[in-house]
Amino acid sequence: MRRVILTVEVTAPILAAVVFVLDPVLGIGVFLAAGVIVMISLLAPNNEWLGPVVSRFQTEKREVWLTIDDGPAGDTEALLDLLDARDVRATFFVKGKLATGERIEAILARGHTLGNHTHTHPAATFWCASRQRTSHEIDACAAVIPPTSLFRAPVGHKNRHLHPLLAERGMRLIGFSARAYDAVMRDPQRIARKIAKRLEPGAIIVLHQGRPWSLDAIARTIDAARAAGYSFVIPSL
Repeated sequence: MRRVILTVEVTAPILAAVVFVLDPVLGIGVFLAAGVIVMISLLAPNNEWLGPVVSRFQTEKREVWLTIDDGPAGDTEALLDLLDARDVRATFFVKGKLATGERIEAILARGHTLGNHTHTHPAATFWCASRQRTSHEIDACAAVIPPTSLFRAPVGHKNRHLHPLLAERGMRLIGFSARAYDAVMRDPQRIARKIAKRLEPGAIIVLHQGRPWSLDAIARTIDAARAAGYSFVIPSL
């Protein structure tokens, strides 16, 4: 499927131009349809047309994986205390530019794991980043954190270079199956309720840190999952 998408990306404008000469409406339709196909492959977080995305893990138990994006931030210590108090271990997908040695060591010392979330988190432009820029985002983050095989793209967006670059580095693209847009949604109770509705065995929960409401949202989500009979694990993929 990857080869098909890349072929569409390259040939569709040419085909659309040829068809436009014969039938302008049809030519525009071809161009727009191809654009929609390509953009879905790039912007839909769990779409696998360009390559595999881990959006859930295999388990027969009521287990879920808590992943936390966009740190480390000023609330890291309080978040680690919160997770300790609820006996939850999580995976932190960190931005390289924020990854101070002290905070990274604190996360690992509490029994959590790390993932690469790019160096600068270029959310608006990662989908169209060049191979060089994508490499830099991955490698600059990798240079300041311990080795990890886990990578999460900004906002879940991909680009045409990402999967080959991850494969070269022995890394896997990690998506999610339970989200509530908590990076912008400010109501912790609503966040927890939306995620709870999406839980199933093997679900990957994504939440964010660093916002004024983050700690409350994470705490409520943990409590809601536990009330529904779920336990938290860090799976071996």
